[in-house]
Amino acid sequence: MSHIVTVGIDGSQESFAAVDWAADEALLRGCPLRLLHVWRDVDAPAARYTDPETERRLAEGLLHRAAEQVKLNHPHMQVEMEQQPGEPVEELLAAGERSALMALGSRGLGTIAGFIVGSVSLAVLARARCPLVLVRAKSPDDNTPSSAGDIVVGLDLPEASQEVLGFAFAGAERYASGVRIVHSWSLPPVYGPGTTDVVPALIEETAAGHQKEMTRALAPWTEKYPAVPVKSECLQGHPAQDLVEASRQARLVVVGLRHRASRLGAQVGPVVHSVLHHTEAPVAVVPHD
Repeated sequence: MSHIVTVGIDGSQESFAAVDWAADEALLRGCPLRLLHVWRDVDAPAARYTDPETERRLAEGLLHRAAEQVKLNHPHMQVEMEQQPGEPVEELLAAGERSALMALGSRGLGTIAGFIVGSVSLAVLARARCPLVLVRAKSPDDNTPSSAGDIVVGLDLPEASQEVLGFAFAGAERYASGVRIVHSWSLPPVYGPGTTDVVPALIEETAAGHQKEMTRALAPWTEKYPAVPVKSECLQGHPAQDLVEASRQARLVVVGLRHRASRLGAQVGPVVHSVLHHTEAPVAVVPHD
């Protein structure tokens, strides 16, 4: 994996928002920024009537426009421009294999906070092996600075992903921000009459067990990053709802995506799907096994 941040550009307002986010991230990481535009190969049915020379010129103009946008705020940043004919999903995945991180734009839901995640973004997300950040363009009346807020992390227990926690804590150190860890749990099924008196004790016992697991999972990272402020929330509730609620003032939301074999191919789980569609902050999806 190369020490480079890649951003996919399709000409939309959202992809140019992703360019800004990726440029800031590359600066903090001290690494180059790659601007990538993929246009469909002329052999593809959808591009049957496309003039390849026209596509190349459009891609070149798009990349130069993005590079100029980067140079306005980061005049000394090393910027690479790449245009590639082919299938967008496959080419973006290939670029991800050569990147430390990839950023893509996602379309906002207008007056409803959140993303509309396109088919290309979802397909790349489901199969990417590097962390992928989806960035929404700000609405005109959104005056919240992009550097505000903590990193919010959805923590899955008992098998907490070290990749997810490592990504979040390293990011918080770069941003000089805090980390807000959110773990949600629910009671195991309780059957039969006469269980009313048992439930309060069961809630207390279950909550204590999850809190211990949470403390154990965070211990190596709080020790490694002692300067990073940490808030941890162990909630009885629904993971997706609690994470979306916690993300309202977040600088970045970090979730994990476990790669699982399926007859239907790579899948995005319900928690990740819900967070992607119902949060305004950029969302980093960190793959893990």
